[in-house]
Amino acid sequence: MIWREPRTRYRAPNIVERDNHRGGGLLVWAGIATNGRTYLYVFAGGSVTAFRHRDEILHPLVRPFIAAMGTDAIFMDDNAHLHRVRLVRSYLESETIP
Repeated sequence: MIWREPRTRYRAPNIVERDNHRGGGLLVWAGIATNGRTYLYVFAGGSVTAFRHRDEILHPLVRPFIAAMGTDAIFMDDNAHLHRVRLVRSYLESETIP
């Protein structure tokens, strides 16, 4: 329960400042398999676009990881919109990532 004396709403002890805007966030990405894992990758600030996903995740992390696993590898994602856009699908096909 919150209580204060009548007519004391704007007295300094009864005022608490707060920020109503949201700050930046973190998104952490990692790849896992039965016989290994990728490094964690942290997206600090900014939106994760298809270009960032391709340039910061798929090309430097996923491509070598899948290549090292051999022909039995199957690349799976969570079906998020970012993973389904034409740029990402085209990249995966061009690199023959299954």
